[in-house]
Amino acid sequence: MKKKEYSVEIGGKTLTAIFSDLTEQAHGSVILKYGETIVLATACMSKDKQEGLGFFNLTVDYLEKFYASGKILGSRFMHREGKPSENAILACRVIDRTLRPLFDQSIRHAVQVITTVISLDKEDPTILAVNAASLALAVSNIPWAGPIGAVRIGKYDDDILKVNPAQELRQDDEKYKFDLTICGKDGNINMIEASAHQTKEGELEEAFKKASEEITKLENFQKKIVAEIGVPKKVIEKEKISEESVKLFNENILPQMEDAIFAGAGKKKIDELHSTWNKMVKEKFVNRDDFAVEDNLFDDTENDMLHKKAINDNKRADGRAMDELRDLYVQAGGISSILHGSGIFYRGGTHMLSVLTLAGPEEKLLVDDMESKEEKRFMHHYNFPPYSSGEVGRIGTTNRREIGHGALAEKALAMVLPKVEEFPYTMRLVSESMASNGSTSQASICASTLALMDGGVPIKAPVAGIAMGLMYENDNKYKILTDIQGPEDHHGDMDFKVAGTRDGITAIQLDVKVEGVPIKILCEAMEQSKKARISIIDKIEKEIPKPRVQISPNAPKILIIKIKPDQIGMVIGGGGKTIKEIKEKTGAEITIEDDGTVYLTGKDNMAEMAKNIIQEMTHEFKIGEILKGEVVKIADFGVFVRLNPFTDGMVHISEMAPFRVERISDIIKEGTIVPVKVIKIDEERGKISLSIKEADKDFFKKL
Repeated sequence: MKKKEYSVEIGGKTLTAIFSDLTEQAHGSVILKYGETIVLATACMSKDKQEGLGFFNLTVDYLEKFYASGKILGSRFMHREGKPSENAILACRVIDRTLRPLFDQSIRHAVQVITTVISLDKEDPTILAVNAASLALAVSNIPWAGPIGAVRIGKYDDDILKVNPAQELRQDDEKYKFDLTICGKDGNINMIEASAHQTKEGELEEAFKKASEEITKLENFQKKIVAEIGVPKKVIEKEKISEESVKLFNENILPQMEDAIFAGAGKKKIDELHSTWNKMVKEKFVNRDDFAVEDNLFDDTENDMLHKKAINDNKRADGRAMDELRDLYVQAGGISSILHGSGIFYRGGTHMLSVLTLAGPEEKLLVDDMESKEEKRFMHHYNFPPYSSGEVGRIGTTNRREIGHGALAEKALAMVLPKVEEFPYTMRLVSESMASNGSTSQASICASTLALMDGGVPIKAPVAGIAMGLMYENDNKYKILTDIQGPEDHHGDMDFKVAGTRDGITAIQLDVKVEGVPIKILCEAMEQSKKARISIIDKIEKEIPKPRVQISPNAPKILIIKIKPDQIGMVIGGGGKTIKEIKEKTGAEITIEDDGTVYLTGKDNMAEMAKNIIQEMTHEFKIGEILKGEVVKIADFGVFVRLNPFTDGMVHISEMAPFRVERISDIIKEGTIVPVKVIKIDEERGKISLSIKEADKDFFKKL
């Protein structure tokens, strides 16, 4: 095997790039090692151009391998990798969103980047995969404007910024203040995924700058490698548009474009004009099948107009000011008494419905993948049906975009949820995009906040999200746009989603269409987003000032009790027999944690019934305790009293009354309810001695 290695120190640990002939058929490949986490990345480009495609065909895959964690995973009946896990899909999106802006979008050759996790230790494989994908492309002949660098950074168990933290820090919500995945090049940033515990904008700016320093190290490391072993990039000539097409456009379409673009909210007018252009081109050039260059002419002209008008004239497509929100409408509840909580949120033409469902701890989601095995008590799912954008489409499995948007909202909202001790419910939110005109993901956060508050979940503070855009010419000539919609979303240079409370940011996601955005502009956008965020929260709190005091009567009730860990076996019983009987008798669901915490879930007093049974089972009697019980057996030497369904005690004849008792049957019968006092406990023999006379000396009258 031919092999060459290069190393650099990042975050106090050695990153090693290994090049060999292992994957010699790939156009570019590298094995990247960081600690004992190892990722292989390959890049390939199709030999021939894909005719009539009309877009750049980039495919990015992130493959999790069970063997990477040294385990045989999967179900009992399927011990091989199946469809990608949610973590794999989110990792794939991070890689794709980082690489895509650095390709010339006019390329019509298919490009595929595959990253494979070969070995998994404490280091983050996603960060490694982004850097490996960059290096595989950089050393290949595929035209690409990289390399880029990627790091994970944040404040965790102390107040010090850490670079590429170990797994135990980044996966524990209680250990970090904020956690960011940041990618970029040349001092700019082109991708962010962040979650934060209501962190101030200034602290995140500090993290951006630190990340940029580490990214620069990674860029220089890759550039050195490319200079040594990289190959010349393939030259792909752009298809030129004919003078005839340009003339047709300038005479018939261009005069109408400005009015169509700036016709108000939405894309109706400009889309109609685009359709007119497409029809005109097809009628003009009947012998052609591919009209991509004409389509690009329309898009490029629209893009230029939007930029120039925003930057030079402070003009937006729908006439709003740069920092102006669209009209808002909020509604908490009011849909159906069956639902546990609901929220409706409108921001202009973007309309969202979010619905909350509450359940007991037994309904937690078990996540068992290559990186972790955990139980999730909070889920946010996002759906974008075709009618949301007025289109016809196939309803199928959840796509990558829906999973990514759902995960972003989940991160933003998870930061304000109550602790399990305070609110032990399993919570599922589903956000349905009803109408889309810009940033449904952020609208889903707002609608979900309403649903949580309507459902009586005691969140720490309301969360709102807003999408910030950018029209960029250079570092000194640009405009930041609040609440992007329609053409701004499609043609703007960034989609910077910022979610948070009044006190700080809880989640960030950045996508760009340029090679990167300066940190200075991102920080300005964060500050501008705060004003919009607070305006939305004002509107939410006017509708519902705080979470409802009571949860829905249709939601199950959860009671929490504590038993000793050594009593767990008694409650469960042999083969689970006892706990099964309690469930069948009461109808309640019962979840017992290893520390003895018992969660009882049910409706119509089911939980109370189960609680009483378990408390009686596990009750530990104390000397001096006074209670009542039923006489269940009479003997010559005393009586046996049932203290609860699981425990009897014995009253000796001498403890019956303050006078001498000759025959017990003369003063008491089976079934009599008597007061008793615990006077002795024999723990070794499990016997309890009781006294009636000490509990009530006047209970028996002397015959």
